[in-house]
Amino acid sequence: MSVLTRDEAQTRSRLLDVHHYAIDLDLTRGDETFDSRTVIRFTVRGDTGTTDTFVEVKPAELRSVTLDGQPLDPAGLDDNRLTLKNLAPGEHELRVDAAMRYSRTGEGMHRFTDPADDETYLYTQMFLDDVQRVFAAFDQPDLKAVFDLTVTAPEGWTVLANGTTEHTGDGHWKAATTPLISTYLVALAAGPWHSLRTEHRGLPFGIHCRRSLAEHLDTDADELFEITRACFDRYHEKFDEPYPFDSYDQAFVPEFNAGAMENPGLVTFRDEFVFRSAVTDTQRQTRAMVIAHEMAHMWFGDLVTLRWWDDIWLNESFAEYMGYQTTAEVSLGGSGGTPPRKWGVHTWTDFGVSRKAWGYDADQRPSTHPVAPENVEDTASALLNFDGISYAKGASALRQLVHWLGEKDFLAGINTHFERHKFANASLADFIDSLAAATDRDVHAWADAWLRTTGVDTLTPRVTGDNGDRVLEAGRRGERPHRIAVGLYDRDHTDEGRLSLRERLDLDLPQDEPRPIGKLPALVVLNDGDLSYAKVRFDTESFRTIRESLSGLPDPLTRAVVWNALRDAVRDGELPAATYQDIARAHLPHETDLALVDGVLAFAAGQVADRYVTPEQRPAALTVLAELCRDLIRRTEDGDNPGLRLIAVRHRIDTAAHPDTIAAWLTDGTVPGGPELDPELRWRILTRLAVLGATGEAAIAAELARDPSATGQEGAARCRAALPDAEAKSRAWEAMFATDDLSNYLFTATAQGFWQPEQADLVRDYVPRYFAEAVAVAARRGPAIADAAGRWAFPGHAVDADTLRLGEQCLADADPVPALRRKLTDQLDDLARALRVREAATR
Repeated sequence: MSVLTRDEAQTRSRLLDVHHYAIDLDLTRGDETFDSRTVIRFTVRGDTGTTDTFVEVKPAELRSVTLDGQPLDPAGLDDNRLTLKNLAPGEHELRVDAAMRYSRTGEGMHRFTDPADDETYLYTQMFLDDVQRVFAAFDQPDLKAVFDLTVTAPEGWTVLANGTTEHTGDGHWKAATTPLISTYLVALAAGPWHSLRTEHRGLPFGIHCRRSLAEHLDTDADELFEITRACFDRYHEKFDEPYPFDSYDQAFVPEFNAGAMENPGLVTFRDEFVFRSAVTDTQRQTRAMVIAHEMAHMWFGDLVTLRWWDDIWLNESFAEYMGYQTTAEVSLGGSGGTPPRKWGVHTWTDFGVSRKAWGYDADQRPSTHPVAPENVEDTASALLNFDGISYAKGASALRQLVHWLGEKDFLAGINTHFERHKFANASLADFIDSLAAATDRDVHAWADAWLRTTGVDTLTPRVTGDNGDRVLEAGRRGERPHRIAVGLYDRDHTDEGRLSLRERLDLDLPQDEPRPIGKLPALVVLNDGDLSYAKVRFDTESFRTIRESLSGLPDPLTRAVVWNALRDAVRDGELPAATYQDIARAHLPHETDLALVDGVLAFAAGQVADRYVTPEQRPAALTVLAELCRDLIRRTEDGDNPGLRLIAVRHRIDTAAHPDTIAAWLTDGTVPGGPELDPELRWRILTRLAVLGATGEAAIAAELARDPSATGQEGAARCRAALPDAEAKSRAWEAMFATDDLSNYLFTATAQGFWQPEQADLVRDYVPRYFAEAVAVAARRGPAIADAAGRWAFPGHAVDADTLRLGEQCLADADPVPALRRKLTDQLDDLARALRVREAATR
């Protein structure tokens, strides 16, 4: 498919005003294609001569095209472009009639048949340039238009769209006319949805899922509506501009590639957010944050839209920051004498542990880019930038900006931005100008330092002077200005294991002069409160205190900063992986924040045990993790902290080196003392037993009969690919790379099961095959599968120079598509880092 370049988009934007789309879709034409008829009204600017342009469409069959009543030859379609020649200045009307293919990879119009009840569901994902898989369009974000959508659907289906929909009879549906929106934001979801509806502030709100998940949506409906209402009200306190659309539907859809998508009036979420098994409070908090994130997009992205894809951060960084900040602020419940519940600081703790680490990692790879890059040449390049930098680093930069500006001036600038550019498009320069109107600070210089640069600064404390007359200097490796808090901690005189905050002082970096701090503290924490974006290191005395008393720090956000610093030090080869595990073994059993426990265990297992220690050292690393999980399970025997217990049980299963204990749990249907095994835990155990060679096809088939859901199908695919059997590996490999039959989710599940550190010898011959066959499948099946092939099917367990050499040769010679090239670049850099960490451990 031809990708749109920035130059082409700018030329077309200067040439055209696009006014209106009338789109008619017929979803009753069979399992493979649907009919798409589009009428586009547009104006060619200027008053001299005629000109050429093009419209994008990617059909199974292009039946007819007429321009201003005159037929055009459908054979003029070149790949996904139809040239429109000799356009005179003035009004024009283009009509396109086509048959379009359904997708099984989450792109365009995705079609899914639920194995639980054989019901079929459709939904669109038009982002970033997939609208042309559904209807003909001038497909770029700055050619906003008004959209009218009509749909013919099977009887018994419900059709959802950007605006309220009306069933006009005989399977015909009509959606309300949209305001001006970009093509990539048009949305449709059709099927026999289970729907729950309410009203808030005069607007209809709805939540929807497939019927097989109805009981689970019903269970959480009150919570979902409450979060939605609370976020909606909070944004109306922050923003002067009211919600700009006529309704707010949230559809939980199957096999969704992203976490969610901010379609105006119809947000689509991956339906794993309809929890069918036990979850922790942190997982509920994450779901609330995603709801808040997508709602923020109604203003950041939908009302005011980026002009071109180099300003992705104007969408994602803002929604990410607002999502976490708003989740931290809103109160839930509180009726009937029950005190309201707030996630508060735990929201930013989760951000620090899970999301910020994603940003730090991405920013240290060769594929890093500025938060606001100056040159994104085409749509294929733009798609690669939806990463830890555009989300986590950008949100961190905004959190630093708010700390530096003050929230009052920040919100004033945002509201100026909305007022100036509503229902239009804006750039970084426009946004900075809006901020500058609200403050005397030099936000242009701030933007240059924070948004136009790459890499992570490193901050290191230095305490000098005589005891009682100490001074602090914060060294900075990097060039960005930082406004940080510094925490000075002393040992609690009543409990040597605890630390108490002596003082938290504000510090601007670079420092003008050393800061007097009095007597020597036991611990100095730079960036306490995690308000900036930088790696943190410790002086010798502080590191000694961390080893002895990390769990004694009173604030979970401070502990998150420390744990992130330890994680970074391991990745940089400055802290032995074994030392990290020792600190975890000593302090994690006393941790109370669920996000911290989950994050530390995930890093200790997925990176330390699986990659950073040698295969010979891995059994000992798994033993440490098993002992740690056993401690957490014992600690929660009284039932007071079911979330912590669930985390410990999950990680105990995933790191089991021997099958006996978890096999007994599966046989009994419960962990002694709880929890009882729900579908998620049963499949998790069965997957680990498959890895260990302690189960087989009969048990997998029996479990699938017990749970024939879509999630069960994925669990069975993962288990079958994980079996330590040559024939099972061959079948899994062929399914991924030869047949092209797997949906995006089944491809991912199979890939997750295939490579296992315990089976390195069995799959050794597949490592060189991977690079050629991944390139081929990515080219055939498109960006979504390319991403999955690079992320999940990569042989990450094979930490050796041969794998690195094969990967580098692939990048040099095989010309992988951009989505796969980016993933391979990142994977190979992580592999090289793992080799350096192992080498550092031997010095």
